[in-house]
Amino acid sequence: MKINIPLPFDRLAGASEFYTLDAVAKVGAAIEKAGFHAACVTDHPAPTGRWLDSGGHNAQDPFVMLSLVAAATRKVKLQTGILVLSYRNPFIVARSVASLDLFSNGRVLLGFGAGYLKGEYRALGVDFEQRNELMDEYMHALKLALSGEEFAFEGTGYQAYGNRIQPGPVQKPHPPFLVGGNAPRAIRRAVELGDAWYPFFTDGLSTATTRTFDMTGEEDLKKGIDYMLAHCEKIGRAEPPEVVLGGLNKPGQRCSYQELVDQAGTYRAMGVVAAGVSVEGESVAEWCDNAARMGEEVIAKLA
Repeated sequence: MKINIPLPFDRLAGASEFYTLDAVAKVGAAIEKAGFHAACVTDHPAPTGRWLDSGGHNAQDPFVMLSLVAAATRKVKLQTGILVLSYRNPFIVARSVASLDLFSNGRVLLGFGAGYLKGEYRALGVDFEQRNELMDEYMHALKLALSGEEFAFEGTGYQAYGNRIQPGPVQKPHPPFLVGGNAPRAIRRAVELGDAWYPFFTDGLSTATTRTFDMTGEEDLKKGIDYMLAHCEKIGRAEPPEVVLGGLNKPGQRCSYQELVDQAGTYRAMGVVAAGVSVEGESVAEWCDNAARMGEEVIAKLA
């Protein structure tokens, strides 16, 4: 079981210590030494104040942040977890992805999601009601644009006739696509267009606000995996997508190291290949110390 970790650079209160290149270098060194598989960033370019005040979170630009981490590390994977794909023209995304994958020597993992914030969609000038259709379309466009070859694609409000994005990414045919979301449509998208399904637990979240399909525990996860395998059989996909779990523990749930190890074992037996674990810390030094302990008490026992 591989363990991923969200980066600690999205906070506001008392966060100035984390807003430095020195902090990025220390965090990068800590997670690499501890044995974390991937560093994860979220994506909220223009969230509403109402959502933030009701428990939402800020987010740094995902490609800027991952580029900084890439420069401070040599092995850890660089994961968008998640990128709201419909927010941006897919060829702008492709250029950023190809550059990051090239200069990091093939370390990018692309976690995608359709998003759920109407106010953010409105601010970015994107039709919220078309978000799923746009995501499917953009994934098709990305596959072509990341090929490193000349491509043609006609999409919603944009056209490419004989365009090239070169140099392309190191990973071929493209960096892995991790399709986020718990709903049946997201699972079908993972099977039809992705390399992995990227579900997350919602117990403790307001699914009425986030418009997220409930996944409250092991039983729901098993149902999702069964649905994924059934859809693979239906469309004739021989090798099913991998399953990368957003988090071992549920939102707000505090677990001991042994509980995390036990949970990882349970999910690994179900076919999960990687999962996220958050690390806390009020200072850079405390956060890095806690990351080191997570490496010793959890990651080392899952090797």
